[in-house]
Amino acid sequence: MPHSPAPLNSPINERIDWLFDLARRHALEYASPEAWLARQHHLARHPTAILVMKCMDGRINIPIATQTPKGIIQPFRNLGGIFNLGWPHLGETLTAAMEKIVRSGRQALVMTTYHYSRGDERRGCAGFHFRTDDARAHTFEIRREIATVFGAGHGTVYPLVCGFETDEEALVVHGQQGRSLNMADLSEADVAGLPARLLDLLPDMPTQIRADLLPLLLGNLRHIAALRQTERALDIEHREWMLCVGRGFDWLHLPNLALIIGPYSPDLADPIRQAARIIRSNMQAGRIPDDGFLLLSSVPYEDIGVDRARATLKSNFLADFAAEVLQREFADLAPLMQVRKTVLNWHSRTVEPLAPPA
Repeated sequence: MPHSPAPLNSPINERIDWLFDLARRHALEYASPEAWLARQHHLARHPTAILVMKCMDGRINIPIATQTPKGIIQPFRNLGGIFNLGWPHLGETLTAAMEKIVRSGRQALVMTTYHYSRGDERRGCAGFHFRTDDARAHTFEIRREIATVFGAGHGTVYPLVCGFETDEEALVVHGQQGRSLNMADLSEADVAGLPARLLDLLPDMPTQIRADLLPLLLGNLRHIAALRQTERALDIEHREWMLCVGRGFDWLHLPNLALIIGPYSPDLADPIRQAARIIRSNMQAGRIPDDGFLLLSSVPYEDIGVDRARATLKSNFLADFAAEVLQREFADLAPLMQVRKTVLNWHSRTVEPLAPPA
């Protein structure tokens, strides 16, 4: 189902209407019989749970880049891809996810990712001021923290560091002894030998997890080959006009239009300030209209009743907290703020507005 292009220069209300239509269409695709069957077929063959910790950058769409059915990969997104398992909410959320996975008899692969551009470092991660070495080092620190919490033997939870080269949307798998495997360097002729290369690169990875990582890499190889047959605009201009807080934004994979702040850090005000500065800069430079921007909150829930009520309170809190920071510290931006509060039905991926706009 093709999506209409983003109305970049339209009035703010038209941009917001387009955004919620995008969310509606994503939910319809996710709930279609074909998508449901594709997920069930994949999980029957590849039971490993896959979680990805990554930057909020919309270019980093791992399901698309690996040709994996929607809903298989669980994303954790934050400004700059910056995480710390010592953060109370992040640690509790990740631990709860792992407990649920283990109770179902499955293992888990946690991909901690950084991103960069081979062609121009300024297309890299702004959260690390385009310093790829720093971004990569941070992912290795996250890997160490995961091993501390879930065990250094990696028998059930395996933390894997992966780079993502955005020009060709290629995965770079980091293994032992400083070695790595860049999928952009491989071709169809390397497919037969890929299982042996993975075993050599990741000898401590459990057999089942390695077998379930392989389809992602093969899908990435096909994806890279397809991209090389097309012309792409790599120098995408930063035109962010959305400040998003919360979780459940996996439907919102749009290059340089949204700034997504996960509810993980104990200091949420700082990334909100960073995002506000970017939006103000975009307006001042004429990259986006200066008639308004969107503050969007989202919290997923799994069950009606108590769980949805909790999600509702949390979404209201996140939006109100962000709005208060903006009103207190960005007097020029605050009057232009359009606030929308939502919850996300995790089973159907339906975005549910909590109340009509004031």
